[in-house]
Amino acid sequence: MTKNKTNSAILIVLFAGILWSFGALVVRYIEDARSIPWQYLFFRGVTIFVILNIYLFFKEGKSFVNNYKKIDLSVIIGGLGFATAFMGFIWSITHTSAAITLLMLAAMPFMTAILGYIFLKEKVSFTTLTAIILAAAGIIFMAFSSSQIGTLFGLLAGLLSALGFSVGSVSLRWNKRTPTFTTVSLAGLFCAIISFVMIIINDANVFTTFRNSSLSALHGTLVCSGLILYSIGSKNLPAADLTLLSLTEVLGGIFWVWLPILGINEIPTTNTIIGGFILTFAILFYSLNTKRNRRFIGLN
Repeated sequence: MTKNKTNSAILIVLFAGILWSFGALVVRYIEDARSIPWQYLFFRGVTIFVILNIYLFFKEGKSFVNNYKKIDLSVIIGGLGFATAFMGFIWSITHTSAAITLLMLAAMPFMTAILGYIFLKEKVSFTTLTAIILAAAGIIFMAFSSSQIGTLFGLLAGLLSALGFSVGSVSLRWNKRTPTFTTVSLAGLFCAIISFVMIIINDANVFTTFRNSSLSALHGTLVCSGLILYSIGSKNLPAADLTLLSLTEVLGGIFWVWLPILGINEIPTTNTIIGGFILTFAILFYSLNTKRNRRFIGLN
């Protein structure tokens, strides 16, 4: 691997993380987001499904449909895992701060390591185990500091989202032939179908306002664009570096919702900052001491 390729890969993955980092800000711009989670998920899911299939068409031509012929149990489980992650994200960020939501998602590599150990018999090194314990300490600190029911629910929903992403990531390693984009595309479709059913059950309208529908679609576009760039850059970087670079999404997301000029001005609490520092330290410790290759996806 040449130095130029490595540097280019770092820039590409960093840009992917920056695109993903705007997700929290986009949700904050949605009007009364807590009351329309299913409409948001519907439009985001449809956008993800459509854009990824358009990308596959231009990349592989008409033969891209053959990816859907490879659908097996691992693809279905992965799709449902990612769909759960998409739903957990909106439930989390509409009930707590963006900082807590994003920091919960940052725990995903550790959940992936645990699931990999349980289902794929992958070894967990002492370094990984230490990082998991540190991350758990940071999460527990934030959980016990979240005295309000809504904030605690948001934290738990964030953990559910991270677990969903981990299930999706492990499913991709379960079957090496599993097509990544097809799995995520199906996740968008599953999310749209589930959301549409819930909208019907609740006797609500699919369309809310043009603003909300557009922002939901924009978020789906950011997810897809980041994923495409990430898949390109990750081919030339080890997983430990990818995990480290994934902090761009977390720290960037917290920064955008804080930046006063963008109109949200959301300031993390002291306890969130302390717990987040512990969790971030765990990720840095893990990344700087781990050299094993892993497939890692962040899609919030």
